[in-house]
Amino acid sequence: MIISSPDGVDEMLDRLAAGEKSETMATLYSKQREVLPSGFPDHEFLVGVDQERKVGIVSFADGRNYLSAGKGREVGGEVEYYFTGNSREFPADAEIPLPLVRDVVVEFLLTGRKLPQCIEWREE
Repeated sequence: MIISSPDGVDEMLDRLAAGEKSETMATLYSKQREVLPSGFPDHEFLVGVDQERKVGIVSFADGRNYLSAGKGREVGGEVEYYFTGNSREFPADAEIPLPLVRDVVVEFLLTGRKLPQCIEWREE
């Protein structure tokens, strides 16, 4: 899926929210950023959605790994999100409300190059 507008972000988040339990996370790449000599992107932006609890996670890596810093449901616990059937665990306190997940993805889309500043991040 190519996302080129805030409406596209909404569509992607809706698809994740309505999809199977094994598909609650997506990987995004900006075409505005450089590629490595290998031809692969120089970054990775993950977004996960838990529609039932109305929260999600975002993760950004570009040489350093960053994770959303949320209030989480429990300190020390973990939550799982799924990408193509494979689980990925995150600290529970990395979850943020879905409207903030949307804001982060829209900001990433609009800036195309930078770590979004509309939330707090922590190094993973």
